Amino acid sequence: MSVDQLSEPAVRAFVAAVNANDRAAFQDALAPAATMSDDGTERDLAEWTEREIFSSAGHMDVESERAGGRSLLVRYRNEALGEMRTAWDFIIDGGKIARFETGQA
Repeated sequence: MSVDQLSEPAVRAFVAAVNANDRAAFQDALAPAATMSDDGTERDLAEWTEREIFSSAGHMDVESERAGGRSLLVRYRNEALGEMRTAWDFIIDGGKIARFETGQA
């Protein structure tokens, strides 16, 4: 599924920013106090995204979406971990991502 087919604009902006390795666009997609978890564990968003996305060339190939585009099934890859199937769930507030939860699917 291409990024431009994603239903939820905030999620579409998030995925596009990840795939472009664009830190500014990524930050713009997030609400000011956004939070996240990985495999059920709360993480520091800035530290996690630097390690898992930006410094390791993270990329999201979306397989499918549900819940109006707020839940994705993704083949995620980066230079550190290789490729894995992951689930991503997003909470949107005011057109921005207030929280995302990811983990292996």
